[in-house]
Amino acid sequence: MDTSKHLLALSDHSKDTLSQWIERARVLKTETSGKALLGKTACLIFEKASTRTRVSFETAMYALGGQVVFQTRQDSQLGRGEPLKDMARVLSRYVDALVVRTFGQNVVEELARYATVPVINALTDLYHPCQILSDLMTVAEKKGEFSKLEFAWIGDGNNMANSWIEAAAIFGFTLRLACPQGYAPDAAVMQWAAEQAPGAVRLLRDPKEAMANADVVNVDVWASMGQEAEQQSRIARFQDYQVNAALMSLAKKDAILLHCLPAHRDEEITEEVLEGPQSVIFDQAENKKHMHKALLEHFILKA
Repeated sequence: MDTSKHLLALSDHSKDTLSQWIERARVLKTETSGKALLGKTACLIFEKASTRTRVSFETAMYALGGQVVFQTRQDSQLGRGEPLKDMARVLSRYVDALVVRTFGQNVVEELARYATVPVINALTDLYHPCQILSDLMTVAEKKGEFSKLEFAWIGDGNNMANSWIEAAAIFGFTLRLACPQGYAPDAAVMQWAAEQAPGAVRLLRDPKEAMANADVVNVDVWASMGQEAEQQSRIARFQDYQVNAALMSLAKKDAILLHCLPAHRDEEITEEVLEGPQSVIFDQAENKKHMHKALLEHFILKA
């Protein structure tokens, strides 16, 4: 399988390619409408609920002149046990791209293996590449060149953390992750990053150490979708990892705060910090649409 034809993980693509997508998204942000994907259709297959990711992909496709077909697990054969390889080959005859939001990374990999159209990972339990690309676009807007910046991740070593680790290894910026014992990022992802960019990524326990002198602070919910049963135990375990004013004060004075939303206010982050002057969360949310325009344009026109 030629992974360059799909977006399954950031590590499948070069620094130059990722940079081109970020720059293209910034250009597309200034354009009110386009026709690059006129006559093209993307199928959104979402096993997990979504507000921002669904609407941003749909409006991105419409903004480029294309159309969208949306399917939940109940709407598609994912809920009926049809082999993924069959679904991939059938849908490839109908649409020009598959945008998939699901649980297992194996699902997007299997679809990509058999599809003859590009498959875009709109979130799995392992990676969230589109989100990190739109986040990097936001950092570029606010801070300029980001390869020399220091990034902090506070909280769970989840899919977002894994994709941030890949980004750090690819671009060479410093990333310090503070995660409680037992909630570390994926070990294979950490090993890959250590081999690609020794010293770029550090896994810590102390959130104060991770936050110190950071240019960019990133936080996410403590319990992701599918982990609702762990909510109370995670709240107890993550109490010391709340991003509050005291912790935020350890970052640089001009540091920016990212949160991919939705936020549980006064859990992983306080209302004061989320609504504070360093927060760029709504610019970050908007940029998902423009990054998705760049990705859809690239993969559909390249196919």
